[in-house]
Amino acid sequence: MNAQLQPTGSAYFIAKETEKPETHTLSVLVDNEPGVLARVIGLFSGRGYNIESLTVSETEHEKHLSRITIVTRGTPHVLEQIKHQLERIVPVHRVVDLTVTAQELGTGGALERELALVKVSGTGDARVEALRLADAFRAKVIDANTEHFIFELTGKVSKIEQFIAIMKPLGLVEVCRTGVAAMNRGPQGM
Repeated sequence: MNAQLQPTGSAYFIAKETEKPETHTLSVLVDNEPGVLARVIGLFSGRGYNIESLTVSETEHEKHLSRITIVTRGTPHVLEQIKHQLERIVPVHRVVDLTVTAQELGTGGALERELALVKVSGTGDARVEALRLADAFRAKVIDANTEHFIFELTGKVSKIEQFIAIMKPLGLVEVCRTGVAAMNRGPQGM
């Protein structure tokens, strides 16, 4: 019996077999009005695309514009489809693939940062070690008592992931992350 993969309804099955999935960061400028985020997210869920990180905030108050930063993964073909489909949504003003733009500019990648709040509970040596490691990662203590610390850490996703992994054996209790905020280097805007 020949065991073949059957399509699951996901767009990833229509990609060319020779293309390898890549992670890209998209920046989407939209009107700040009810339902816009739901339409953007609906595009992803309705077509089987996954969102690895999502941040949204109003960035131009006078114009009532918000910036949505989406980190997603797919083949170049699928990523191009996502971008074109986002551009067709009515309140979307601009879609920029920051990953592609950084490659074209030769800047070595978009600047990407994330904020995390990390709660670690412990006493004795584990508590001392958690504080020492937090200092090495330049994490700031924003709340503490004799039983726990809450650290604030800002940096690349890989730095956040590494800090969380190191804190697990030292009494990691809880993590809250903002998602990626990103923009390209250089004098030009989005």
